[in-house]
Amino acid sequence: MRPTTKLIHNTAMTETQFGEASPAIYRASTFQQDPNANQAPFVYSRMKNPTRSALEAVMADLEEGAAGFAFSSGMAAIAAVLNLLDSGDHLIVPRDLYGGTDQILRELVGRQQLSVSYVDMTSPEDIRAHVTPKTRAIYVETPSNPTLRITDLRAVVGLAQEHHLMTIADNTFMSPYLQRPLAMGIDVAIHSATKFLGGHSDVTAGVAVARDAKVGEALAKIQSMYGGILGPDDSWMVIRGIKTLGVRLDRAQNNAHALAQFLAGREEVAQVYFPGLPDHPGFALHQSQAEGPGAVLSFTLVPEISVRDFVGALRYALYGVSLGGVETIVSHPETMSHAAMDPQVRESIGITSQLLRVSVGIEDIEDLVADFQNALDQGRRHRVL
Repeated sequence: MRPTTKLIHNTAMTETQFGEASPAIYRASTFQQDPNANQAPFVYSRMKNPTRSALEAVMADLEEGAAGFAFSSGMAAIAAVLNLLDSGDHLIVPRDLYGGTDQILRELVGRQQLSVSYVDMTSPEDIRAHVTPKTRAIYVETPSNPTLRITDLRAVVGLAQEHHLMTIADNTFMSPYLQRPLAMGIDVAIHSATKFLGGHSDVTAGVAVARDAKVGEALAKIQSMYGGILGPDDSWMVIRGIKTLGVRLDRAQNNAHALAQFLAGREEVAQVYFPGLPDHPGFALHQSQAEGPGAVLSFTLVPEISVRDFVGALRYALYGVSLGGVETIVSHPETMSHAAMDPQVRESIGITSQLLRVSVGIEDIEDLVADFQNALDQGRRHRVL
């Protein structure tokens, strides 16, 4: 099947009991057991639930992995995957790491004696230079959040295999519709399913998919022990969201491309970050490992334009955290997603007070462009005054 068809005709649909067009929601916490039989497939919903299992099977199928695991949030999924590491292990991560991941790593460094190297993940040479005898894994985000830097996934896999390291990729921005890291050799893919997979800003969820069964067994144990599971209703919501992922992302990334081009031509905008623009660093690399540029862009306003005035003038775009919904969402990374990051580090990777991240929605593009144009015009008038 082609990707858009597979989003709809997947295991959640083909393995139903009665041929229903939508999988059932099993709200049971426990299941009756047969005393004369071996352990039943479902015993207690912390360990396994039919609705959550349906979502996990769908994600394993879409990411081309051996096993999927659904969690109560993207951060819960990240925490579970990081629990694969042991005390004393060394981890290599990008300098421009998502703020929430950076925060949890800084906690783990102190409490679990992990050591972490922050590197330029776009440079295989920089990654190689930080490999030590204690290095256990390489953690990747591509495109990165929020400056959308591109990492060569195949190069990371080659380096990891050379040194027998595990590789982990946060695939939230792309989703398996646009990028499949496991097919390129990455060991674990992570998603905040709150974002594009759910797609409607109405569910909080996380997913991890393991490429091989051995890693899957370890993640299954962690999921069951720590219990940060996704409930059946939210699992069903993500399954439903996945059905429209293709049409939503097709529309949203077309809108993002048009909006990026518009912003690039405005004098109020100092820089635009979007992997769909030919002058974006990593443009060709991204095209070689993804099916599209995605629907997230960032841009920096010139110093004379007030961020507060700009976002205050927006009519359609929602000003807030998160991304991946049908509505356009404008975020201020310095005070939102990366607020907990060290200010000097934040500044060094381009997250300034003038940087805004945009998750472009599926509104009419003419309305979106007019909305951003009006907000820029308002900022320019304030500058003149």
